[in-house]
Amino acid sequence: QVQLVESGGGSVQAGGYLRLSCEASGYFYGSNCMAWFRQAPGKEREGVAAAYTNHGMSASYYADSVKGRFTISRDNDKNTMYLQMNSLKPEDTAIYYCAADRWNPECVNLVPRAYEYWGQGTQVTVSS
Repeated sequence: QVQLVESGGGSVQAGGYLRLSCEASGYFYGSNCMAWFRQAPGKEREGVAAAYTNHGMSASYYADSVKGRFTISRDNDKNTMYLQMNSLKPEDTAIYYCAADRWNPECVNLVPRAYEYWGQGTQVTVSS
């Protein structure tokens, strides 16, 4: 059973930074995708960033709203994924979720249906 545990959320002022971590256990090897999603109150869950490996190839994808400010990375030796969030804005306030699945063509589209495994979420609050 795959389990994902997020950490690193908190409260910061606009312009500040945070780094989220997602530790995976019971994880599958080979081609796979991992991603960060977020959900603000009253809004749908939206994709933030994804990183995949597929037959030796790897790439990262970002939502337009976070390009240039957020960076997704993975430490495969530690089975951990990170999201470095810089220049945070109040509109970044949300619960952030880690997601993972075996590689599939939709995982780079940052859509929730492409991911089977989810963490419990960590709150990020950015004040103005």
